[in-house]
Amino acid sequence: MDLSDHERKLLAEMEAALEQEDPKLLSTLTGKARTRQGSRALLGFSILVVGLLVLISGLIAKATVVGVIAFLISLTGVILIITNISVKSAPKRAKRAGWGSGLEERWDRRNNEN
Repeated sequence: MDLSDHERKLLAEMEAALEQEDPKLLSTLTGKARTRQGSRALLGFSILVVGLLVLISGLIAKATVVGVIAFLISLTGVILIITNISVKSAPKRAKRAGWGSGLEERWDRRNNEN
């Protein structure tokens, strides 16, 4: 089902108003802009790849110093990746105290019913 011209115009106006009010939300919803964390994680990944390439070339050349430097470069890349990746977690559930908590809940329900 196609939108009419009037509906397209209203939708464009709503999008423009949303962009003025909250541009970060709009970029998140449309996926047009990368966040700083995403850019830094991408930078970390590229540093990791460069470090691994230097490590392989150090192994081929049998140069221990180059291998150590390459390891440090790779480690820097991994640290950048880890510190800048945000993990969206599911809503947290109430934790149970242990395996006996289910039995205690049933006992309480049984006592409250009587």
